[in-house]
Amino acid sequence: MDSSLKAWELENAVKLVDTQRDALYGYDEAEQKAISNEKPWRKDPHHFKNVRISAVALLKMVMHARSGGSIEVMGLMQGKILGDTFVVTDAFRLPVEGTETRVNASESANEYIVQYLQSCRDNGRAENAVGWYHSHPGYGCWLSGIDVETQFTQQTYSDPFLAVVIDPDRTISAGKVEIGAFRTFPKDHQPTASGSGDGYQTIPLSKVEDFGAHASRYYSLEISHFKSSLDTHLLELLWNKYWVSTLSQSPLFTNREYSSKQMLDLSEKLRKAEKSVQASSRGGRSGGRDTVLDKVIRDSNKITGEEVTGLLASEVKARLFNGVGAVVDHGHLTSKA
Repeated sequence: MDSSLKAWELENAVKLVDTQRDALYGYDEAEQKAISNEKPWRKDPHHFKNVRISAVALLKMVMHARSGGSIEVMGLMQGKILGDTFVVTDAFRLPVEGTETRVNASESANEYIVQYLQSCRDNGRAENAVGWYHSHPGYGCWLSGIDVETQFTQQTYSDPFLAVVIDPDRTISAGKVEIGAFRTFPKDHQPTASGSGDGYQTIPLSKVEDFGAHASRYYSLEISHFKSSLDTHLLELLWNKYWVSTLSQSPLFTNREYSSKQMLDLSEKLRKAEKSVQASSRGGRSGGRDTVLDKVIRDSNKITGEEVTGLLASEVKARLFNGVGAVVDHGHLTSKA
């Protein structure tokens, strides 16, 4: 179990920081109030550039996202502001009802937030709510039109505030947490480029229109993860539950619906790419690589890599555990009573 936890930390670049003083967990209420009063993000829409998420908060969010299956889930993050960086120290679930395409907080959820944060303060934890997270099961980390409006409202009335998206299906398939962090632009802001175009990602055809329609209204932040001596024990306790769940499941079976949707989506993209190539040929255009076909190739390579990873994981588990409880007796394989 220790080795699997270390492998997870390496895969997600979780770094041990400030082992002596645990400074990232220190909270200076006067300092945070001064930052809130100064509001440097009002002068620069790109003021916030980084997010540092504790390993405990990351694991709690991933476990919550995975528990929702194909239904979107939602929660809040606690932490503080450090220069141009959001520091997320903890996260908690919200009692909300989601669907496969959206999740919204009700009045009861808002009351729960107030009560939870007050309970934290009563117990000596003064960290503010610095953002919200929700899941996108199987369709990547970006903000939909509803997400953009939700985040814009939060930034209007509760800034500084951050939006984090986790894809539990791709996390299971890739073995690494699929996560994104975002901030919206003011309505009068004109970005020089698409805000979410910092890196390529696979978007299902059914979501492409929604993705493209709002991509210029927000930008992504660089994410890094940390742990400290304060949360090592808590991380181990959480990992025990996460590790057993991960070990008992196969990505090929757990994600079979997601994999099937990926293949269907890829076939549709192939048809569109074929039409694009044919149209280019009829139009006499040549000499350049077709961007649609290029994206299809990248998508297919990604799907292939995830399936191979799942097959390898299943084979390793089979070799490790299928013979457990068996003994060799007179040249025959028998099981223990």
